[in-house]
Amino acid sequence: MTEPEEGPGRPVCVVTGGGRGIGAATCLRLAADGWDVCLTWVSRPEPAKAVAAACRSLGARALVLQADVAREADVQRTFAAAAGLGRVRGLVNNAGVLGPQSRVEHLDAARIRRTLEVNTLGAILCAREAVRLMSRRSGGDGGAVVNVSSRAAVLGAPDEYVDYAAAKAGVDALTVGLAKEAAADGIRVNGVRPGLIATDIHASGGEPGRVARLAPSVPLARGGEPDEVAAAIAWLLSDDASYVTGATLDVSGGR
Repeated sequence: MTEPEEGPGRPVCVVTGGGRGIGAATCLRLAADGWDVCLTWVSRPEPAKAVAAACRSLGARALVLQADVAREADVQRTFAAAAGLGRVRGLVNNAGVLGPQSRVEHLDAARIRRTLEVNTLGAILCAREAVRLMSRRSGGDGGAVVNVSSRAAVLGAPDEYVDYAAAKAGVDALTVGLAKEAAADGIRVNGVRPGLIATDIHASGGEPGRVARLAPSVPLARGGEPDEVAAAIAWLLSDDASYVTGATLDVSGGR
């Protein structure tokens, strides 16, 4: 864990998987918007440390924690550390995994289990801990949760990632149900569904050039950038979205 620098009290946001891609862009956007951040990584510490350093250069305090969101103890440790940084007012449920492209009949149980545990179970565990800290009935200040889903949850990802699509559909259901449950606690819960975004998740699926291949199928005729998703997340966390809960915003270029 990297210790935070001393600084003025700012709202704290936990960003899971904050070391790369959409998570990294979100940390930087939130730091610029006046948040302190607690970001997690699971297998690559150096990019996460670089993101934290960049956040500090923007005036934020930043904690860096190794955490597997599928492990309850890791999640609990993450939120305890975040609470030590300050008043937790936000959660971005961004951590996710994607297996190699495959049809369903070729999937093994270990791959399916890991996909569901990280993308769905992890999101629920993190949301649980965030509610415990933010709920006004428990002495919290209220706050906001943004769940990072995927357009795959709607499109199904046939021949590629049906298990991932199913896991992200669970995240969409979490957004709707928790928004209704936590509204009286002063907590808003929303989601974003990124479409074809230029991150290294496509390489982990076995096709680094997937964005270029599919860009012609997008009405805006290009892939998106992590910063464009981060802007939507930052808005949903902000007071500008004070009357928005239970919604999922597609950031997909129309696809």
